[in-house]
Amino acid sequence: MLVLTLCIMIIATLGLIHVVFAVYEAVRTASLAPTNPVVLQGLFGLFFTVLIALEFKHSILVLPETPSHSMVRMRSVLLIGMMATVRKFIVLDLSGVNAREVLALSAAVLALGIVYWLVRGTTKLEGSKNPLVLRSAL
Repeated sequence: MLVLTLCIMIIATLGLIHVVFAVYEAVRTASLAPTNPVVLQGLFGLFFTVLIALEFKHSILVLPETPSHSMVRMRSVLLIGMMATVRKFIVLDLSGVNAREVLALSAAVLALGIVYWLVRGTTKLEGSKNPLVLRSAL
């Protein structure tokens, strides 16, 4: 578990360094135009990649001793899936994509959102200061 966590941390750190370097290069070469959607799509794609790696690392670090660690992990996996799909929407070039692809991505986001809504029925225990300690709302 520790080795996997270290690998994800290294990947996230390298991704963050790549994002910082890409922003620095865009500012240095004056190609960071706020009205250029291609540049912004690329930068947001890089940001989302780092966020997805960090969320993946967080999902690994959920302690198995917590009463409902499986629900926390399921929510985390669903959020990672939604973020990955949203990242795909952001970097998607609408001029080179057909309607079926957009419909499939939309259906994936909708399905992930519905499943996340269905498993949201857990709340924080009253008086518990640990946000990972959850109980069923029913």
